[in-house]
Amino acid sequence: MLRFLTPIFSSFPPPDPVVAPAVNVVEALQEFWQMKQSRGAELRNGALVVYEMVPSSSPPYVCYVTLPGGSCFGSFQFCPTKAEARRSAAKIALMNSVFNEHPSRRITDEFIEKSVSEALASFNGNREEADNPNTGIGAFRFMLESNKGKSMLEFQELMTVFQLLHWNGSLKAMRERQCSRQEVLAHYSHRALDDDIRNQMATDWVNREQGNPGALSRELAATERELEEARLAGKELRFHKEKKDILMLAAGQLGEGFGGFSWDLGDF
Repeated sequence: MLRFLTPIFSSFPPPDPVVAPAVNVVEALQEFWQMKQSRGAELRNGALVVYEMVPSSSPPYVCYVTLPGGSCFGSFQFCPTKAEARRSAAKIALMNSVFNEHPSRRITDEFIEKSVSEALASFNGNREEADNPNTGIGAFRFMLESNKGKSMLEFQELMTVFQLLHWNGSLKAMRERQCSRQEVLAHYSHRALDDDIRNQMATDWVNREQGNPGALSRELAATERELEEARLAGKELRFHKEKKDILMLAAGQLGEGFGGFSWDLGDF
């Protein structure tokens, strides 16, 4: 099912991150989400926008920002100060937040039919598959139908859980236990990405490392490259960021001394 997501998300490239110089993008981003909450948006953890600095004693500085729904963006420019890194992250997050409000970013009946037809054409499927929730394309259609009316950013936030389950091998393990696609979708469609999921995935990577020494460091190196490339391209980063955090959690459990992120709101 997850392979059908690439053409959907890539059909909506990041907006051009141009903001008027006089705009305080950090304040504007926070006000935008407070406005959404005041207008009835369901924000499980409130409207707070969270910033996270990558530890560094010299430039370029890197900052990540996580939006109330869970989407994550990062500074995409060369930033000589921590304050500039925070503004850069806020800028791309604000542009995506505003762009996400456009009607074209909503999942509608027309959008679902177009996406399913493109998936069928790309993977040589037939119409019967699209109507069968036990097939990959059928599960894809089920997920779109279940999220009708939501924005693409909201849908992408939901699909991050399934992307991580696929990456971690959890979906394969569920299939081996004879869990149906419908059962998996029904369970995880309403479950937020929480510490329990992260800890379980980290434990899986601890076990992999113990059985295949070096597997964790190789995966972490690949994930860091993917995260860096996506950040500089101004893309949504939660999948890559969550992967790195899970791998860092596993490294911490193994006591291998990998460096990680830390909270640092100084110099702002």
